[in-house]
Amino acid sequence: MTHYKGSCHCGAVAFEIDGDIENVIECNCSICIRRGHKLWFVNKADMKFSTDEEALQGYQFGKKHITHRFCKTCGTPMFSDGAFEDYIKAGINLRCIEDLDLEALTCIQYDGASK
Repeated sequence: MTHYKGSCHCGAVAFEIDGDIENVIECNCSICIRRGHKLWFVNKADMKFSTDEEALQGYQFGKKHITHRFCKTCGTPMFSDGAFEDYIKAGINLRCIEDLDLEALTCIQYDGASK
């Protein structure tokens, strides 16, 4: 298990999470394609914020099952979250993780545009 640190551009939002990045999702929905997200899905309860979560803003669209979270100050998209089965899952934007070699990760394509 690896310890990861992530943050927005300005540092107003910072978090840590332990885990193994096994499945990286590239979604083609209208928001992910524009933001260039590479997503790692985790149990949101496993995210530990070292800053105040009040620095986050949420945005929903479409069926409004998922809330897209971004920094209120700099606008960096951090993660998305929503209820799946009996817990809240978070899709971490891996571009916000420090010192992560994104090119070394294998991505799975997800057709969110037709969902």
